[in-house]
Amino acid sequence: MHLKTSSQQGLTMVESLVALVVISIGLLGIAGLQLTSMKQNSSALQHSKAVWASYNMADRIRSNGIRFADYSGIDTDTPYSQDCMSSACSDSQMVTADAAEWTDKVRELPGGRGLISGDASRLTVTVMWDDEGTGATGTDCSGNAQIDLTCFSITLVQ
Repeated sequence: MHLKTSSQQGLTMVESLVALVVISIGLLGIAGLQLTSMKQNSSALQHSKAVWASYNMADRIRSNGIRFADYSGIDTDTPYSQDCMSSACSDSQMVTADAAEWTDKVRELPGGRGLISGDASRLTVTVMWDDEGTGATGTDCSGNAQIDLTCFSITLVQ
């Protein structure tokens, strides 16, 4: 008696479809990781811009220390207009010029807003922005993403 042997010649349709499904799931996972990475990278960039804007204003305040207390109350939602680049300014005019330039920097952030509060001996420089992209417009840093902005603050002591 002679047995007939057969050898496999390629993949069956079911094996091909299973391989395609496994590869597709892997590619979807990679795409998800890429999206998460891009979102985190954007968030890190916004945070870096906020830190830079805060420290930039802190340096401006320190360089005009004679008017330290005058910086309290600056809010980037208020329009400021003072040009100290084309002509000399007094110390008090420099406060307004610093506020105008800081406003431009803070507005580069999505929903960006800057506030300076304090008194003659201590100032808090706060930069807020809509990191989650929710359209938040609050002024509180409690972390409620629906109403509050992400915040970065530094405190200056004279």
